[in-house]
Amino acid sequence: MSLPAFAPQAQLFSTAALSSQLFTPTDRYRLFAQKIYPLLAQARPEFEALYCQDNGRPAVEPVLLLGVSILQYLEGVPDRQAVDLLRYHAGWNLALNRSLGEGLFHPTVLVYFRDRLIQHQKSALAFAKILEGLMAAGLVERRSKQRLDSTQILGLLSRMSRLECVRESLRLALEELEQSAALFAKPSGWPQLWERYVSSKLDYRAEASTLPEKMNQAGVDGLELLEWVGKLSDAKISQGRQLLLLQRVLGENFEWAQGQAPIQKPAQPTGAVHNPHEPEAQWAAKGQGKQRKEHVGYKVQVAETVSPIKLAKGEPTANFITAMVTQPATASDDAGLPLVESEQASMGLEKPSQWHLDGAYVSAERLAQAQAEGREMIGPAQAAPKKEGKFSVEDFVIHVEERTATCPAGKQNTQCSRLEEEITGKISYRLEWSTHCRQCPLREQCVGAGQKHRTIVVGEHHTFLQARRQEQKTDAFKEKARARNAIEATQSELVRGHGLRQARYRGTAKVRLQNYFIGAACNAKRWIKRVIWELEHAKIGAKAAVASG
Repeated sequence: MSLPAFAPQAQLFSTAALSSQLFTPTDRYRLFAQKIYPLLAQARPEFEALYCQDNGRPAVEPVLLLGVSILQYLEGVPDRQAVDLLRYHAGWNLALNRSLGEGLFHPTVLVYFRDRLIQHQKSALAFAKILEGLMAAGLVERRSKQRLDSTQILGLLSRMSRLECVRESLRLALEELEQSAALFAKPSGWPQLWERYVSSKLDYRAEASTLPEKMNQAGVDGLELLEWVGKLSDAKISQGRQLLLLQRVLGENFEWAQGQAPIQKPAQPTGAVHNPHEPEAQWAAKGQGKQRKEHVGYKVQVAETVSPIKLAKGEPTANFITAMVTQPATASDDAGLPLVESEQASMGLEKPSQWHLDGAYVSAERLAQAQAEGREMIGPAQAAPKKEGKFSVEDFVIHVEERTATCPAGKQNTQCSRLEEEITGKISYRLEWSTHCRQCPLREQCVGAGQKHRTIVVGEHHTFLQARRQEQKTDAFKEKARARNAIEATQSELVRGHGLRQARYRGTAKVRLQNYFIGAACNAKRWIKRVIWELEHAKIGAKAAVASG
């Protein structure tokens, strides 16, 4: 498809020209047209590589589709309703600079447009352009204070038991093979397999004692099917998407030896498939005890600025989102921090001068790196592992640089060994008290059963960790760390106002695109609210000046 002609300015018969007087200066659609639409129009040159230059039917204007996508997440509407709003809603037409009588498009065009953005790695385009506009307006500094936290996203799927997952994987594989039936002769047991997994459904009223039998039968049938497919002359058939997925699902749920029946594994491995219709969604749990939350889906890291401005009463927030990094559900927050900083760097931001984080992001290495770069990392360090009735590492005064440590009994270590991992190059130190522990009155609280003396292993940056564990107990640190708490409210806004909690689409790439649109919509909304407040505040100030004059 080729790109159509594009006019970034309002035309004589556009909605913007004809109905702008119907919208007040503080109307959000008018402000969208003034603040957001020009930024999207600046992305027009980047679309040239996504379409043919002079070949094929003219496409729907991509700037229009990008604007529609943001408005969708501003107002929480699906594709079909978004196209209807273009037909009937004057505000949408004003915001998107549409002309009278301009033709509409089928809702599926939005589907193809999203696929095109993903295919050409332009998922972050709208988010990046609005962020550039915020930097140009002075609302986001290139080097600022920021806060960061992650939240879970529920995948677009139904929760399945392991038995249901295996059976459904078998069904999909059989249906895929059925489409290639002309390429091979079906095995003798094909009618039984088709009846068992395609025509019939698992009876939810079945007795619990029969479920293990059905699971074992599914394992046997799945392995026999894969073995039979592997003997076909056409190797491409065995590389079918559903057959490869079946092979993965069987490997995650069964173990077997040559010539033996498969045995169900006690538990699935990390990252296992829980629904074959959405294999990229993974199971994860967050929190402990009553706060423990389980989900199958994804994770997103949300970063936003921490403005030094003290807001007046009724003034909207001056903080804006600077990163929306999508991760697998099982990924750690520790691994997410460098991804966030890398994404921000690609959008023209420097590393924050101050990070406000929770304990999942804080480590000795990160604290040392932040100090070396002249930055602050404000967040609590996780406590050292401790057994009941025993001293932990925190009870020892350790000076890694001097290779010395003092135990709770006041004795200094007798030996220190430097350890370096061959693969990672990670350096640690092993401190030992080889003679002092024999007659020590605190031996039972310090030395474990079967140990001759106390041994401690710490990292090369343990001094930073030790200092943070002491610092975080002070009132001054607790007051400084309060700035992180507002990220919870931001996540609530993204969930309740823009649908962050539930994936609209399937697959990591599409969920990532969704999250960028959500971040772009939230920034656009916050920017417009600040402009409205400033205009109204200026009007009130002008009236007060006239009254006093």
